[in-house]
Amino acid sequence: MAKSSSNISGGIGFTGLLAIVFIVLKLTKVIAWSWWWVLSPLWIPILIVFLLVLIYGIIKLFE
Repeated sequence: MAKSSSNISGGIGFTGLLAIVFIVLKLTKVIAWSWWWVLSPLWIPILIVFLLVLIYGIIKLFE
């Protein structure tokens, strides 16, 4: 019987860890940032991907 080896990456990742750090700093009143900026490590990568897909779609539309 053959063994299959798969490397499944798990964990929180850099942006998740950064978001947790910012949330802890906000809740302990070390930083006085808006919640928009505290949670920005979560939404900025999503926004970048969305913009890249949008740009790709526009380029493909005019080809």
